Amino acid sequence: MSKKPYIINLKSIGSSSLGYITVAEQKKNIPFEIKRVYWTYFTPNDVERGNHAHKKLEQVIIAVSGIIKFTLEDSSGNKTKFVLDSPDKGLYIPNMYWRKIKFSHNAVLLCLASEFYDENDYIRNYANFLGKL
Repeated sequence: MSKKPYIINLKSIGSSSLGYITVAEQKKNIPFEIKRVYWTYFTPNDVERGNHAHKKLEQVIIAVSGIIKFTLEDSSGNKTKFVLDSPDKGLYIPNMYWRKIKFSHNAVLLCLASEFYDENDYIRNYANFLGKL
């Protein structure tokens, strides 16, 4: 496994008196061609989302609002935690990382994805992900 998750610092332009704009551009500050964009919101803060990995899909996740906490795990069992708490930070998640996601009550998650939706790309069984089945 050569790719690892990391935080991408996205440049913000503006001021507190006028507001800000932050830009994500494929193959510039986003390391892949963007084929799909989606967002989640109104997720109760006592719900854990994710609990899957992707065979091929890569993602950059941005917390447009609120705080989103990630626990990412590779297939060898190595875990890394990340916190997104600002709309000018993105989390790059390569393929083959199991994810657990927790949201603050007002969090909005924006996902930039490298592939179109394909149910066959998902690994939803943790033991299968670890290669134990």
